[in-house]
Amino acid sequence: MEVRDVVRTAAETGCRGVELRAHPEEPVHPGLLPQERRSVVREFAAAGVEVLAVAGYARVAAEGDDEAVYEELYRLVHLAADLGAPFVRVFPGGGGRPQDDADATAARRLGAAAEVAADAGVRVLLENHDSHPSGADTARVVAAVGHPHVGAVWDVLHSWRAGEAPARTHGLLAPYLGYVQVKDCADRDDPTPLPLGAGTLPLGACVAAAGPDGWFCWEYEKRWFPGVPALPGLLAAGRAHVEGLLAGGSR
Repeated sequence: MEVRDVVRTAAETGCRGVELRAHPEEPVHPGLLPQERRSVVREFAAAGVEVLAVAGYARVAAEGDDEAVYEELYRLVHLAADLGAPFVRVFPGGGGRPQDDADATAARRLGAAAEVAADAGVRVLLENHDSHPSGADTARVVAAVGHPHVGAVWDVLHSWRAGEAPARTHGLLAPYLGYVQVKDCADRDDPTPLPLGAGTLPLGACVAAAGPDGWFCWEYEKRWFPGVPALPGLLAAGRAHVEGLLAGGSR
């Protein structure tokens, strides 16, 4: 989907912002030239839609050389700054490593990126994902960094599948939270995306814990589940469902 189509879809369905997947296969990524970045900014500004975050693929807990990860982090931070996005999303990616080693690597790399992010006016957010699926896992790393420009994204699916109650996840991540990724699916063993409210994920409890003051982003992973319906036709109802939960709905 081209940038103009993303912007139009967001505007037509009443969404205030977009998390942009910053993979090289997408139209927005760290390889964009300055004039291309300015064009993206103009498209969003003209529609009154914000760029919420640059969803990057840096894996800060992964084994290997720090320099390549630092370079990826810095490029994502500067892309976010150029687009006016307040956040950069990154992954842990520490699978197969001892927990202490993965945590230390992630904290070291995020700490090194923190001052660059601060200078750029951007926060780098670690998502609870893969090797660090729970709020406890993510909060442990972010607390070790101890910098206000390093925080967390709460992916409600991963923490729920890890067996962590929504109120506990939010309590752990609240001091660091940038925004919440909402989803729905049939059950813990089947993460195939469903329309919000159509599955069994306790989305009402997640939304109630997070409260009305922050961002909720529907991460609908059709890229990995090509057989599911396209997002544009579901988006307005999904937004309305989250607004209903904020108003006191139960699911």
